[in-house]
Amino acid sequence: MDFITHRKYPFIVALLLLLLTVVVFLLSSTSTDTSTIVSYFQAQPQNATVSLSPPPLIRDTDTDTSSTDTNQNAAAPPPLITNETTDQNDNSSNAVGDDAAFDLIKWDVCTGPMAVDYIPCLDNVEAVKKLPSIRHMEHRERHCPSPSPRCLAPLPVGYKLPVLWPKSKDMIWYNNVPHPKLVEYKKDQNWVRKSGDYFVFPGGGTQFKEGVSRYVGFVEKTLPKIKWGKNIRVILDVGCGVASFGGYLLDRDVITMSLAPKDEHEAQIQFALERGIPAILSVIGTQKLTFPDDAYDLIHCARCRVHWDAQGGKPLLELNRILRPGGFFIWSATPVYRHDDRHRSVWNAMVNLTESMCWKAVARSVDSNRIGFVIYQKPVSYSCYKNREENTPPLCDGKNNLNSSWYVPLSNCISRLPTDSKGNLHSWPTPWPQRLSSKPPSLPPDSEEAFNKDTTHWYALVSDVYVGGLAINWSSVRNVMDMNASYGGFAAALIDQPLWVMNVVPIDAPDTLSIIFDRGLIGMYHDWCESFNTYPRTYDLLHSSFLLSDVTQRCDIADVAVEMDRILRPGGYVLVQDTLEMINKLKPVLHSLQWSTNIYHDQFLVGKKGFWRPTGGET
Repeated sequence: MDFITHRKYPFIVALLLLLLTVVVFLLSSTSTDTSTIVSYFQAQPQNATVSLSPPPLIRDTDTDTSSTDTNQNAAAPPPLITNETTDQNDNSSNAVGDDAAFDLIKWDVCTGPMAVDYIPCLDNVEAVKKLPSIRHMEHRERHCPSPSPRCLAPLPVGYKLPVLWPKSKDMIWYNNVPHPKLVEYKKDQNWVRKSGDYFVFPGGGTQFKEGVSRYVGFVEKTLPKIKWGKNIRVILDVGCGVASFGGYLLDRDVITMSLAPKDEHEAQIQFALERGIPAILSVIGTQKLTFPDDAYDLIHCARCRVHWDAQGGKPLLELNRILRPGGFFIWSATPVYRHDDRHRSVWNAMVNLTESMCWKAVARSVDSNRIGFVIYQKPVSYSCYKNREENTPPLCDGKNNLNSSWYVPLSNCISRLPTDSKGNLHSWPTPWPQRLSSKPPSLPPDSEEAFNKDTTHWYALVSDVYVGGLAINWSSVRNVMDMNASYGGFAAALIDQPLWVMNVVPIDAPDTLSIIFDRGLIGMYHDWCESFNTYPRTYDLLHSSFLLSDVTQRCDIADVAVEMDRILRPGGYVLVQDTLEMINKLKPVLHSLQWSTNIYHDQFLVGKKGFWRPTGGET
């Protein structure tokens, strides 16, 4: 007792000091986000608009690129405002009691055999039934329902948070994409295998049964001027399978847009995105791909089952449109190395078509497994076009809007080579990684200042606010979409992060998509009043900067929110920079979807999606 009596007071004092230390630590850690974002704004001049909105885009048709909404808060922003709902899995009405205007929204779960993987514009059965023909893959093209559906795609039974990158490149949860058809259908080609609770990806493919690394090395050996990750940075892989080709090239500083239709090769694009590899659902049918002219450094097709000479060669002319002058097309297909009558006929048709388009066959080879390819190169000048004996196919009319490809039929003409304002042909972009920050060849001279301001703006905002100052766990973020990408500054600022960005240029925004590709980034056109060509649960973060004011003039904000909910993974984030008025319109809609939200500095909303579905429970 004497021992305890003599020491009780020092013991109590020590305990109090320990408790005080813990409290101070907790308070300092919870204020990190606030101090980071506040210090960023304090570092900006009082009249600086760069902290509130990206610099305006400049285009010849613009007379006034300023916006009342985006500049109305040009003075120093008010202090941080945080408004977080209860846990995202809490579906009680009390969780969003401050949003009475949306208390009456009753979301329904999508039903039917395609509900879990529902893509409204690609799963419109009624519209497909009315098509006069499906000869040219019309049934795989976009047919958006009207009005836009507001049902929520249910989760697959047993769905879990995705495997994190880079482990996900080699294995994903089976229950997240429970489609075993490819395992059996491609069992001899090593596309994908099932192993316990996982799908695993050995790196095989139809044309590279011994592995994609050996195949890529064979291409490089055949044509050494293809310098992966230097001269060749941006690739389109047509008929990509599970995207092992593009996945492997990520380690070579190559970004590949893997493309395939939603067809009998069940869920191949969904596999790719679950793995964390860039991919999109599309088909070369009767309409142009939603990419700009002269975008890709190289296009790859390994048994992609496209009849390139169909419709008078329109599918190959479409590849010519989106291939950069001097760019390469790798055709790895049986007509290259099999010589029976049927394959010889296809080969001869391809030879005639490519010669008429002035494509030059720069390499042709067959490996030890008797698998081969031919590599074509697009011309860099008009000399061959002028020397053709027949003007077939003709050059496209120079007056056409060459970058217009949203719901536009395929052309039967050769797209013209890109030129600057003085009529000089564009040069090849500088090698990667200098390409990211160099002046893009397609950038108009009067837009250089806006481009430079945009780059500076996003590097500062991303490093000072987005990465360190908001409640986002970036270690869980792999698939990112910038919903209105402008010059691609947001993606450029994240280039050192282990993620990739799909840069979307809205169809009613200034057309900057060529500039994005020139920088060595990928993207596409889209209308946010319609659904995106991707499966549900395929992105970890959606970002938009002053997009919603324009979009909601044409469609309801609830329609935009339900599409965000569809394509975002549970546990994923929406990061919205906008006016406080627009944020206050979006926030209650997200709350009705049982998302948690935070608002920072009256202009940043961070929403986090949970596992809630209208049926009530988690799976």
